[in-house]
Amino acid sequence: MKIKDRIALYFTLISTTMLLAVLFTIYLIFMKFLQSDFFERLTDRTMVTAKLYLEADEISREALNNVRHQYLQKLNGEVTRIYDYKNKATFIGDTTQYWTKSTIEKVRKNGRLQYTEGERQVVGIYYKDNQGDFVILASAHDSGSHNRLNKLLKIMVFVFLLISVFILLLSRWIAEKMLKPLHQFMLEVNKVGSKNMEFRVLETDNKDEINLIAKSFNQLMEELEQAFILQKTFVANASHELRTPLTRIMMTGELALTQNRTPEDYQKVLGTMLEDTSRMEHIITGLLTLAKMDLELIRSQMNPVNLHSILLNIQANWQKEENLQVQIIDGITAEIAPIISGNQVLLQIALDNIISNGFKFSNQQEVTCTLSDFNDHFIIQIQDQGPGIPKSELDEIFKPFYTRSKDSGHQGDGMGLYMAHKIIDLFNGTIAVTHADLSGCTISITLPKL
Repeated sequence: MKIKDRIALYFTLISTTMLLAVLFTIYLIFMKFLQSDFFERLTDRTMVTAKLYLEADEISREALNNVRHQYLQKLNGEVTRIYDYKNKATFIGDTTQYWTKSTIEKVRKNGRLQYTEGERQVVGIYYKDNQGDFVILASAHDSGSHNRLNKLLKIMVFVFLLISVFILLLSRWIAEKMLKPLHQFMLEVNKVGSKNMEFRVLETDNKDEINLIAKSFNQLMEELEQAFILQKTFVANASHELRTPLTRIMMTGELALTQNRTPEDYQKVLGTMLEDTSRMEHIITGLLTLAKMDLELIRSQMNPVNLHSILLNIQANWQKEENLQVQIIDGITAEIAPIISGNQVLLQIALDNIISNGFKFSNQQEVTCTLSDFNDHFIIQIQDQGPGIPKSELDEIFKPFYTRSKDSGHQGDGMGLYMAHKIIDLFNGTIAVTHADLSGCTISITLPKL
C-alpha cells in the first residue's frame, strides 16, 4: 500500500472513530434526556391524580374521571393506581391490583420511586391526605421517545456514512498534496545516473522532513560525485603528474649506460635519480591524500608553506624540465615572509596545473605569476598570453572533465583546473578567473594568511 493511501486510511479511521464516539455520546445523552423528561411527565401525572382524587372531595368520581380524560393527554399504555393504607387500589374505578405489595411498600418507605420495567417507565409517590396516606403509581410506554430515537439513529447513521466518505476523499487529497514534494523528489532522484553525478534535487525553504531528506540526499550526492570523479581520474592524475620525473629517471639512466663513466659521474647520476624519485614520492603522497578527500585528514597534515619558496621552486622546475619561462613578480614589500597553512605538494600541483594550461593555450609563451598582499589574504595571479576564455564558459572551466583542448587542437582531460579548484578549496581559499579576453587570461588565487 502506498504511503498516501496509508495516511488517508489512518486519518479516516481516527476521524471516523472520533465521530462515532461523538455521535454515540450524543445519542446516549439524548436518550437519557427523553427518559428523564418522560419520568417527569409521569410524576406530573401522579401529582395531578393526587390533587384530583384526594383533595377534590366535593366532586364525584365520574366527574373527576371526565376532567382527567378531557384535560390530560392519554399516554401510550398508561396505567395509574391509587393505593390506600391497606395497599388496595381505590378511587379511580379500577380496583385491579396492578403492582405488588412489595413495590407499594417500597414507595411508602422511600417516599418516591421511579424505574424502568421492560419498555415501560414507572413512577410512584407517597401522598399524605386528610383522608389517609396513599401511594400513587403510574406507568406508560414512551413510544414517542422511541420513535424520536429511531429517527435520530437513522439520521446519525446517514451522517456518519456521509462524513466518512467525505473524510476519506479529503484525507486522500490532503495526503497527496502533502506528499507531492516527495513525489517530485522521487522523480528527480530517478534522473540521477553515472553520467550526471552533478545533478542535485530541488531544495526549498520549508523546514519539513522532505526538505531535510533532499538536503541529506544532495550532501550524499556531493560525496558520491567526488568519490566517483576521483575514482575515474586518479590514474589520469597520477600519469599527468608523474610523467615528467619518470621520463627524467629513464633518460638519466639510459644516458648513464651509454658509456663507461667514473665513479663520481655515477654518483652524480644516482643523486639526480634519487632527487627525482624523492619528488615522485611527494607527488604520490599528495595525490593519495587528495584522493582520500578526508578534510580532517588533510587539515591535520597542513603545515606552514612559504609562497616565495614554492613559486621560485616552480619557476626553476619549468625552466629546467621544459625550458619554459615563468616570470615571478613579488608585490609584497614587507619583510615578513608570505606564509600560509597548507600542503606544499598539493599547492604545487594546483599551481603547476594552472601554469601548464597557460603554456598550452599560449603556444609556450611566457607565463607571469604575481604575488601580492591584501588585508588578511595573499593573492597569486597567474597570467598567460593565450586567446582568453569566452564569458559563456567561465562558469564551466572548474568542473570535472570540462576541456577546450579538442577545439584548440591540444590534448587534455579536463582535470587540471578541477584539481586546482579542489586543492585551493581545501586550503579555505578561492580561485576565479578575473580577466579573460583576447590578450590573455588571468586566474586569481586567494589564500588566507597563517
